[in-house]
Amino acid sequence: MARDSDTAAAAATGAAKAADAAADAAANDAVNDAAANDAAKAAKAGQALELAPRSPLSADEAEAHVRRNCFAAAPPLRTGVELEWLVHDRRDPGRLVPADVLDAALVPLAVPGALPGGSRITREPGGQVELSGPPATSLGGCVGAAADDVAALRHVLAAAGLAPVGLGLDPHRIPPRVLDAPRYRAMEAYFDRFGPGGRVMMRATASVQVCVDAGDESAGPTGYRSRWLLAHRLGPVLVAAFANSPLWRGRPTGWRSTRQALWARIDPGRTRPPAPDVDPDRDPRAAWAEYALDAPLLCVRRDPPAT
Repeated sequence: MARDSDTAAAAATGAAKAADAAADAAANDAVNDAAANDAAKAAKAGQALELAPRSPLSADEAEAHVRRNCFAAAPPLRTGVELEWLVHDRRDPGRLVPADVLDAALVPLAVPGALPGGSRITREPGGQVELSGPPATSLGGCVGAAADDVAALRHVLAAAGLAPVGLGLDPHRIPPRVLDAPRYRAMEAYFDRFGPGGRVMMRATASVQVCVDAGDESAGPTGYRSRWLLAHRLGPVLVAAFANSPLWRGRPTGWRSTRQALWARIDPGRTRPPAPDVDPDRDPRAAWAEYALDAPLLCVRRDPPAT
């Protein structure tokens, strides 16, 4: 698909998003300038977010969780895909699509069976639409089911004068945040510390995210160690092959994938690979657990239960 791509092996979630993290710190000034005022206002108004107290998580407990949930040993048989779409007005792509208009357009897809491939439809913070397909036992089955659901999405959007657009970055604008979940408020406040790139990423970008099984315990190509290394090594190739976000506000940014350049800037603790050079002799389970524990926390305020 002609769109910026993420490759997310279950053993290396997010590796492709950051695999080409050689982005220059001064890159994409056009994107920076467009969003800086918005970010500065939020930084002034931001308040500290607190997390309800609980016992700390030990490194051993984190590794055990990763082993059970992220690297569960099994033959690599399944493939899944998540497709994110920008949504534009068909007659005037530069016009902002109001949230209530998009909500109304998507109502027909809330009916059970409306998406024949079985995808789940959700919205991203800036109004992007995401189709999350079920895991398939073959690549052909995965692609076929996704294509059926994309066709259904196109049909209902066209009836409302809208169209899904497969670009990595909205070339026209930064839409306002239309979702107000606590986690999105926390993400926005946190990423504002690094500059405006987080807001642009949350509201104005889209991607293809591929999910595969971690692999089995063998030492061969179906083993989780081999697949972990391969996911990291293929990351830059896939970023280059699917780069499709060269424009911002109708002008070239100097990047084929402006989205990837944004990813490299918003928070290295989350967007870089687990190690600068993946160590083939190190157990990926331990490496991923350490990576997760080292990432700075995003804290969400939780109101006490009603009494």
